[in-house]
Amino acid sequence: MWQIAIVLIIYLPLVILTGHYLYRVTLQQKTWLDPLLDKVDAAIYKVCGIKRLDMTGKEYVLSLIISNAMMVFVGYIILRIQALLFLNPNNIDNMEATLSFNTIISFITNTNLQHYSGESGLSYLSQMLVITFMMFTSAATGYAACMAFCRRLVAKTDTIGNFFVDFVRVITRILMPFSIVVALILVSQGSPQTFNGNQTVQTIEGKLQDIALGPIASLESIKHIGTNGGGFNGANSTTPFENPTVLSNIVEMLSMMLLPGACVVAFSLMVAYRKEKTIFGKQGLAIFTAMSILFLVGLVTVYIAEKAGNPFISELGITQELGSMEGKEIRFGVAQSALFTTVTTAFTTGSINNMHDTLTPLGGLVPMFNMMLNVVFGGKGVGLMNMMMYVLLTIFIACLMIGRSPQFLGKKIEEKEMKLIALCILIHPAIILLFSALAVATPSGIAGITNPGAHGLSQVLYEFASASANNGSGFEGLADNSTFWNITTGFAMFFGRYVTIIIQLAIASLLANKVRHSDSVGTLKTDTTTFTFLLVAVVLMIGALTFLPALALGPITEHLQLYS
Repeated sequence: MWQIAIVLIIYLPLVILTGHYLYRVTLQQKTWLDPLLDKVDAAIYKVCGIKRLDMTGKEYVLSLIISNAMMVFVGYIILRIQALLFLNPNNIDNMEATLSFNTIISFITNTNLQHYSGESGLSYLSQMLVITFMMFTSAATGYAACMAFCRRLVAKTDTIGNFFVDFVRVITRILMPFSIVVALILVSQGSPQTFNGNQTVQTIEGKLQDIALGPIASLESIKHIGTNGGGFNGANSTTPFENPTVLSNIVEMLSMMLLPGACVVAFSLMVAYRKEKTIFGKQGLAIFTAMSILFLVGLVTVYIAEKAGNPFISELGITQELGSMEGKEIRFGVAQSALFTTVTTAFTTGSINNMHDTLTPLGGLVPMFNMMLNVVFGGKGVGLMNMMMYVLLTIFIACLMIGRSPQFLGKKIEEKEMKLIALCILIHPAIILLFSALAVATPSGIAGITNPGAHGLSQVLYEFASASANNGSGFEGLADNSTFWNITTGFAMFFGRYVTIIIQLAIASLLANKVRHSDSVGTLKTDTTTFTFLLVAVVLMIGALTFLPALALGPITEHLQLYS
């Protein structure tokens, strides 16, 4: 447990410092990088013809969608003709049409679900110009939307900022500097960064093996910093070149955790900016604490489940002193595997350092449930926006119970906002459950299920939970590179990303245009310990009501069968 404790102790001061930096970037205040990056930004604005004018909510959303659509078009073309282009030393063929569709939607939506193996499915050019590029732009899109959302909650006007300015500043001031630092650390630990082709070597057993090389470190850094997921190699961060040492493992976990948590800190400072200076605003602290409680409950559950081992393996006479080590790297063990598993699904990154398909039933339930909730910190920017839907819902429920008028930050929450909030919360489970039902009811969906019974259903639920939550990890026992799975998960990723962002920005716009009311004795306090636990209870209650029947048929049934 001490390995877990060290990582979490290091994380807390880092997330607060980063949160203060994000706050300054969000409000376009001075930072120490400005003397250099102001010139870089100005050059980008000039080349791209960007006018730094405030946009209305509709203009902001339209700019977001059109820019993402253009990147999808160009990226899809590159994947379809990669065999004809340069930087392809391993002679990788063009990607098939439905797989190209799935891949391009996956990376533009910050999901990074991979129905292909990176080292054999993409050229170096595609890995950099499509995959790595979109890891930057999709993360920047999510945080730009979050910036606009947070500014709207404290705004007095209809302006929301400028999407293109937010987009550029996130990349130049946050993603690029952080990624360069992480990439250098990974290279120092042994991750390759080269254009040389794969090398064939002779193993200790005397057999020949191809060793996949390439610009791995640069992809791995933004993969984790931008909460993207996926990987240069098919086996992801279980491979020594993507995750060489225990130090690189810790750096990758901290990278995944850093910016989603820092978004909450930045939001707390935005809410408290009119008051005295603070390290961590009370409103944001209440939300951060609620997220942390959900995270720690999941982490402890995974650790205990994996440490207990598998009774079937014990019956074979195999000792499990180290816990259930099936599908895990011996260099990481149960502790770092459990932490990585919880982090990657709570912070919706989708990177893995062990095979989730081999987790014990309860150990596999936690990452699945993290993605079903999609608010346990969540992805960069969008995780906070998702949790804010539950914050507003909790306020509404609490005020109904005590007979007070629901309001947040001085803005009343009324019928129109509540309808949109309910719609936003219900879209996520609807995508997961409807597509899962389609998969188990059609021959093409069933064809991809490689395990019988409860575990087969768990594979399906996990796949669509990962797609809808824009996570990207998978149980990996699913035969998912087929027309059915490529198309259905592609739509799940698309709707899970853009529909919710549009609704959330609409809700923020409605609140921004309302008259601000001063707090009174009758106002519900939303920055207290009581509200924090009420928020946790509402999140768990909604999650249980929507997903418990499906989970009962999947991992819960598998657990009961394992111990019956």
